[in-house]
Amino acid sequence: VQLQAFGGGLVQAGGSLRLSCAASRSTLTINGMGWYRQAPGQARELVATITSGGSTNYAASAKGRFTISRDGAWSTLALQMNSLKPEDTAVYYCYADINSGLGYSFDVWGLGTKVTVSS
Repeated sequence: VQLQAFGGGLVQAGGSLRLSCAASRSTLTINGMGWYRQAPGQARELVATITSGGSTNYAASAKGRFTISRDGAWSTLALQMNSLKPEDTAVYYCYADINSGLGYSFDVWGLGTKVTVSS
């Protein structure tokens, strides 16, 4: 599975952006996907995840403002971000939790897309 994130850019505080992550076709099973972000000088942190069953999980900072979604075939993962704040400025990465079929899972990461929120 290969992932490609896009949709980042510059937006004013209070604005919205929609990030997308395109996943290449694979015979492997995707257990779940999600978004992380990394601000300059800070550790990478969880933003949101979604499981194969559709269950979602959000960081406290994202709840009520961000919505994660996917299509049924796992070909596209999206993150709708509303009411953006300057502290949301970061590089956003999508990832996939892949079932190897050999009794273990592993993560695949896409290249990030940069989001800059101006005050």
